[in-house]
Amino acid sequence: MLFSKFSQYLLKTEQTPSRLGMTSQLSELFSLLNKEEIPFAIYLSLGRLVPEYKSLEFQLSAKMVLRVLVQEMAQNPDIYGEGLPISNLFDETTDDLYEKKVNEMYKKMGDVGEVAQEVFTKIYEAKEKKSTNSKTENREILDVYEDLKKIAQDSGSGSQERKTNQLLRLLQTLDPVSIRFVSRIVVGKLRLGFSTMTILDALSWAKIGSKEDSKILEELFQRKADLGILAQMYLKDSESNEFLIEKYQTTSGIPVVPALCQRLNSAQEIIEKMDKVIAEPKYDGLRVQIHVDKKTNSVRSFTRNLEETSHMFPELLEALVELDCESCILDGEVVGISKETGEILPFQETSTRRRKHGVSEKAAEIPVHFYVFDVLSINEESLLNVPLEERKKTLAKLTKKATIFIPTPFIVTTDATQLREFHEEQLALGLEGAVMKKHDSLYKSGRKGWRWVKIKEVEGQQGKLNDTLDCVVMGYYRGRGKRAAFGLGAFLAGVINEKTKKIETVAKVGTGLTDDQFREFRKRTDNLVVENSSGKSIADIKPSEYIVHKNLYPDVWVEPGLVVEIAADEITKSQVHAAGKTKENLGKALRFPRLVRFRDDKKVDQATTVEELSSISHLK
Repeated sequence: MLFSKFSQYLLKTEQTPSRLGMTSQLSELFSLLNKEEIPFAIYLSLGRLVPEYKSLEFQLSAKMVLRVLVQEMAQNPDIYGEGLPISNLFDETTDDLYEKKVNEMYKKMGDVGEVAQEVFTKIYEAKEKKSTNSKTENREILDVYEDLKKIAQDSGSGSQERKTNQLLRLLQTLDPVSIRFVSRIVVGKLRLGFSTMTILDALSWAKIGSKEDSKILEELFQRKADLGILAQMYLKDSESNEFLIEKYQTTSGIPVVPALCQRLNSAQEIIEKMDKVIAEPKYDGLRVQIHVDKKTNSVRSFTRNLEETSHMFPELLEALVELDCESCILDGEVVGISKETGEILPFQETSTRRRKHGVSEKAAEIPVHFYVFDVLSINEESLLNVPLEERKKTLAKLTKKATIFIPTPFIVTTDATQLREFHEEQLALGLEGAVMKKHDSLYKSGRKGWRWVKIKEVEGQQGKLNDTLDCVVMGYYRGRGKRAAFGLGAFLAGVINEKTKKIETVAKVGTGLTDDQFREFRKRTDNLVVENSSGKSIADIKPSEYIVHKNLYPDVWVEPGLVVEIAADEITKSQVHAAGKTKENLGKALRFPRLVRFRDDKKVDQATTVEELSSISHLK
């Protein structure tokens, strides 16, 4: 397929407001792709070059792409030179004037893709009028993909200049609509607004004309999280779903979408709902999925949001010696260990291992242990459909020689009193309590059924919530006094309504942040800020997925992308907050909310839901 045709489909999708309409456009696109194009078209349609579990970024800002546009304008003075104010030519260079022009356009449009499209459209049309060669090359998707990949992979001294020069050469071979989307992909803001589930629905429509296969595709994606490979196999390599289910199995190096906990409020409630449970300590660490392959001498780790963290933990290579398997996939928690006392360190100290430089020095300063609580695959055989009790036996065998890959201790019980005592013992040890798992449960991604459950505080404790919430940052308010220096004084946070797929406000948070956290907050939201260059009202630029009362509109909206952990004293009814609000019921809000930490290991769709609020005590 020509990249220009691919881009036209992206444009139609962008201009389609409904999810159903987007699905229709994408399904038509996917049905026209040949086998080799499918994986790369899937990744590009999500604004990426590779699946989520791989890291390949352009490291080019919007400012640098605008600089490329300045170069293009300078190469066409007969077209863009006509609009320059001659009186200023003695005071400023021509490039300065082109740069002013580009910046004015960006300020007006707020989208680097639209600016790039307009710059190249003007040049294209001007050449057409003068009967000069204005034809762009007929570039195929795979050709453009390879050029983009070369730009992203360039590194080292002088790479920024080489990247911008390569990008300019690429843009000069494309039509204006393609330039719109390539420019956005490069800066990491494709802005099409659809999710993994939309892609899966579109694949089903492309093959069978309905979304009947969406559920099967979702389950397969969860066992091996690579949309490109899944799409290729589904559309071209499988005559039946039975064949696809048999062949598309867990693979070392490609993460399984992790299982997550639901909440219940007491040991008695847990036993009543789950009967016989395996109870384990809940460590305050970083969730990791560990992939071991001795054939290739590789060990890789991924967070719950599929981000690779292998570089953080050189200790992972010990798995090649310690674990009794040729290959395996383990689920667990990594925690820092005090060199002085041997005790488990708080998450904040463990998280300092999240760095790209000085890793070996930090590893020497803060050693880690991997507490593994599950095995998902061994020797290329999937264990996802094996009962948990059996998986625990397999885990014990393969870790019997291990010293830093430690099987998590557990009890098996049907007794609520024993379970409560175990939970309180973990709290007394400084851990986060216990996690309870149904003894015969299969491994299912996400929060499905009553398979995994957590409680995090002592039962009956009053004065604060029995759990924290993982909230989506929706915007922030500019600060006063000392906080004016940070550019913010509070932020707006929301939870997810699973039925409507909207994000609904639950708290305005202005406490719990240190000076360093205020600075960090601004740094983390800079790339998510919704631009308002055209002077529209704050209401007009509100992201469509946000449900916010007008009295809570922030000074600055941010796109959904940052998840934070929030503690609070209680959940109250609210006239203005939108969480769970209906015609019959008021919304819910957090009383005395405070920031606990940034949740880099969580995606937006893994944030707390409106439905979960009802299981968090205590609603007043």
